[in-house]
Amino acid sequence: MPSAHPTSFLIRATPLTFALLWSSGFIVAKYAAPYADPFTFLSARFGLAALILVLIAVAMRAPWPTSAGGIVHSVVAGMLLHGGYLGGGWWAIFAGLPATIAGLLTAGQPLLTALLAAPLLGERVGWRQWAGIGAGFAGIVLVLMPRLAGVDPSALAGATKPMVAATVGVVSVTLGTLYQKRFVARTDLRTRTSLQYVGALAVVAPLALLTEPMRFEPTVSLFVALAVSVLVLSIAAIVLLLLMIRRGEVSRVAALLYLVPPFTAIEAYLLFGESLTPVQIVGMVFAAAGVWLATR
Repeated sequence: MPSAHPTSFLIRATPLTFALLWSSGFIVAKYAAPYADPFTFLSARFGLAALILVLIAVAMRAPWPTSAGGIVHSVVAGMLLHGGYLGGGWWAIFAGLPATIAGLLTAGQPLLTALLAAPLLGERVGWRQWAGIGAGFAGIVLVLMPRLAGVDPSALAGATKPMVAATVGVVSVTLGTLYQKRFVARTDLRTRTSLQYVGALAVVAPLALLTEPMRFEPTVSLFVALAVSVLVLSIAAIVLLLLMIRRGEVSRVAALLYLVPPFTAIEAYLLFGESLTPVQIVGMVFAAAGVWLATR
C-alpha cells in the first residue's frame, strides 16, 4: 500500500499542532507578567508581528487587497480575533482574575460559536458535534477542578471588572472567528494577517497609552517571552488557525480550544512542577474525546 502523501499528513496534523502551540500562550503570559504591563506587551507583540509579516509579504510579492472593503474587513477581523480577545483576557488576569476562572470562561467559546454558526453562517451543527462540545466542556471542568476548589469565593466578589473583561474577550474571539469566515477567509494569508495585526494594535496601543505606565523591563525572560509570542503564537499558530477556518466549519475549529487547557496543564507540570491529579487526567480524556466527536 502506498504511503500517505506528506501534504495529507500535514493537513491532518494541523489541528493538534495548533492546539499545542496555542497552549504555550499561558506559559508566555506567566513569564512576561512580572516585567511588562499587559497592553504594553501586547502592543509590542502585535507591532512586531505586523512588521515581520509585512516584510514577508513584500519579499514574496504577495497580493494586497485591491479595495478599501478588503482592507477594512481584515483590520476588523484582527480587532476582534486578536485585540479584543487577548486584550480582554490578559488584562483580566493581570487585574487579579484567577487563571482558572479565565480558563473556565474561555471554555464557553466553542459553545457560543456553535450557537451562532447556524444563524450567521448557515452551518449545520449535528448531534455528534453537540455531544463533543458537551464532553469537551465537561473535560475542561475536570482539568480545572483542583484549582477551582482553591479559588476563594470572596476574591471573586471584587473581580467583577476582570470577569467582564474576560467575557468580552471570549465574545470578541467568537465574533472574530465568524467574521473571518464570512468576509476574509479567501484573501491572501500573508497580507491579510499583517493587516489583522494592524487592527489588533489599534485596539491595545491606545489602551496602553491611556491606562498604563507602559512598563517594559528589558530582561532576558521578557525578550524570550516576546519572541515566542510573536513567532510561535502570533505567526505560526495564527496561520494554522486561519487555514483551518478557511477549510472547515468554525464550530469544528472552535472545539479544538478544548485541547488547550489539558496541554497547558501538562506544560505547567513539566516546566513548573505543578501537580497533575487523576481527576485532571480523566478530564483530559474527556476533552480529547469531545474534540474527536466535534471535529470528525
